[in-house]
Amino acid sequence: MLQTLTPDCLPLLIGSMPMNDHAAASRLIMDYTPSIPLWVQLPVFPEEGMVPQFLPGMPAVVQKDGKMFIDAAGESFDDDLLVFFEAYMAVSEAPDLLPGSRFALGEATGRGVAALLHTLDRIKTPPVAVKGQVTGPVTFGTGVKDQDGRAIFYNETLRDAAVKLLALNARWQIRSLSGPGCPVIIFIDEPALAGFGSSELISISKEEILACLREVVAGIHADGGLAGIHVCANTDWSLVLESGADIVNFDAYAYFDRFILYGDPIRDFLKGGGLLAWGIVPTLEPEAIRRETVDTLYARWQAQFRQVEAFGIAPATLRAQSFITPSCGVGSLSLDLAKRVLGLTRDLSATIRDRL
Repeated sequence: MLQTLTPDCLPLLIGSMPMNDHAAASRLIMDYTPSIPLWVQLPVFPEEGMVPQFLPGMPAVVQKDGKMFIDAAGESFDDDLLVFFEAYMAVSEAPDLLPGSRFALGEATGRGVAALLHTLDRIKTPPVAVKGQVTGPVTFGTGVKDQDGRAIFYNETLRDAAVKLLALNARWQIRSLSGPGCPVIIFIDEPALAGFGSSELISISKEEILACLREVVAGIHADGGLAGIHVCANTDWSLVLESGADIVNFDAYAYFDRFILYGDPIRDFLKGGGLLAWGIVPTLEPEAIRRETVDTLYARWQAQFRQVEAFGIAPATLRAQSFITPSCGVGSLSLDLAKRVLGLTRDLSATIRDRL
């Protein structure tokens, strides 16, 4: 059964941190956003990159000359593919088999999850929610290459395998993180959607993208999770708003003027109970991170809030259906700047909740 959540402008983080210690990163998250803790990706470890973290579960993965790719021309490819889909069918019919399967993160790739589980075991009061994340099917499918350097998204069979891998990984995360008994949020991280409609993704249709997103969202919903989609730049927001996701996370700091153009889909999404995660705290430009304060961000957010309210959304409803987030992850920043982003997110959320 799908759990419900009223965020009421609580702070929510994106996932990456510039650290090399998972336990320390998990403690830091609890210092800043204890109401919704999450497992942290540490990009300093190559195996925790957006693509490498989920790649090991795919069929026919080959490592050569320092690169990992799918060898669709290899002699064992058909056998590997058969084994993959047999495993998919088995786990789909018996989800209790997910732990230890190829669809779960392993010891090297899942250290962030393990650190969060250790943290959750030690807290006395359950949080409001717990968050995980999975690389989105478009970002993953265009980031993984075959033996000829062609993105696997353009191979329908491999695209299908990738979508099913990500959907089952999301289900594994929900089951792993459900111990406290609170809602589990899984963000589908889709930075590649910023290229939708450009020459980079010119041959990919909206229908193909929606089909992929909806299958991952359906996987999250199958185990009662809440599905979010995070895009850290501009995109066709009607696509994201119509994906079936429960939460849409957008860069409100740099791209609100583009997002607000989608008035009808935004109104329909909110009136259908969808939640907005306002990425109002900057992460891309160090100067902006240093310059902005809680008061300047509050004024910016308040002006944006009024524009969305003008679509016919009651202020109390809009507040109840909103999170406050950074515009993106902070894994590429210095630790000092990352902590400033976390502090601004926490304190802006507290200010909004106090003043409204």
